[in-house]
Amino acid sequence: MEKFFEKKLREAVRRLGGIALKLFSPSFTGLPDRMVLMPGGRIWFVELKSPGKKQTPRQQIVSDQLRRLGFVVLVIDSETTLNDFLNEVRTA
Repeated sequence: MEKFFEKKLREAVRRLGGIALKLFSPSFTGLPDRMVLMPGGRIWFVELKSPGKKQTPRQQIVSDQLRRLGFVVLVIDSETTLNDFLNEVRTA
């Protein structure tokens, strides 16, 4: 289900004029799955989870670090949270 959300997110962000970059760092674990970049310099970090799944403790630590730096970090784990995020992107 996580892959389904990831594909929908990528495609919807592209249609809205942005990009949803896959994040990976072998030396820094726990990064969110995607960094969403939208026109106007708007950035969101997005962790995608299957319904009912939670972030690992390491993912939570990294999410908290990013939030302390002023970034928005969201967890998408359902079609509702995905649609809510896409509505936020459209109106931000």
